[in-house]
Amino acid sequence: MKAVLYICHGSRVKKGRDEALAFIERTKPFIDIPIQEACFLELAEPTIEQGVSRCVAQGATEIIVFPFLLLAAGHAKKDIPMELEKVQFAFPSVVFYYAKPLGVHEAMVDILVERMRETGQPIMPDASVLLVGRGSSDPQTKEDFAAIRDLFRYKTKLLDVNIGYLAAATPSFKEELVRIHQQKPAQLWVLPYLLFTGILSKTMEKEIRSLESQESIILTKCLGYHSSIRNIMKERIREADPTGGYHYVSHHG
Repeated sequence: MKAVLYICHGSRVKKGRDEALAFIERTKPFIDIPIQEACFLELAEPTIEQGVSRCVAQGATEIIVFPFLLLAAGHAKKDIPMELEKVQFAFPSVVFYYAKPLGVHEAMVDILVERMRETGQPIMPDASVLLVGRGSSDPQTKEDFAAIRDLFRYKTKLLDVNIGYLAAATPSFKEELVRIHQQKPAQLWVLPYLLFTGILSKTMEKEIRSLESQESIILTKCLGYHSSIRNIMKERIREADPTGGYHYVSHHG
C-alpha cells in the first residue's frame, strides 16, 4: 500500500509547527493516496523515523517522501536523505520514492504579487523591491533565488528587484535594506519568501523599525499556506509516484 510522508522543516515556534500541520491536514483530501502522515526534520516531533513508523503501522509498503521546503538546499539534498538512509535499515522491505521540494515555480511568484496587491497600496512602476530569503550555504539556493527574481521581474515589469538573505548567504537582508533605503526610493517593497511568520519575520520588522524613516517601506505578509502551494505539492508527489511520472528510488534491498 502506498503512503505519503510530508517532512516539514520544524520550528521552535509552536505556531509555526501548528500552521504547517494544519495546512497538510487541509491538503490531504486533494492527494489521492490512502496513507498520509506528517513529521519534522528537526526541533519537533514526530521525527522522520516516527513518521515512517506511523505509515508502516497502517500497512504502507511504498512511501513517497515529500520535503515540504521552499527550495532544494542542504536539507532536501543531504539532511533528509541521510535520515531516510538510517530509517531504511529499520524498514528494509519498504520502498521510498523521494519527491522534489516546492522549488522554483511560477505559482510562487504569483503569490508574492498577490501579497503586494492585498496591502491596498498601489504598486509604483519605479518601485524598488527586496525579496527576502531564509538563506543557505548551498549555492543552488542563490541560483534558485535568481530564477525567482527573474520570474518576478518578468511578471511585474519592475526593474529594481533585489535579494537579501536572513542567514548563511550574502548579501544579507540588513545590508540590502540599508543600501536600498539610502537611495531614497519612492517605494520599497519588502517581500518575505518564507512560508510562515516565525522568528525571522520579527527580525525583519525590527530592522525596518530601526531605519530613520519608514514611510516608503511596505512589508508584505509571508507567502503563507496558500492554496496554490497545495497544487504544487500535488504536482511534486505525482512526479515522484512510480505509477504516475518519473522517480528517484532509494532502496537497500
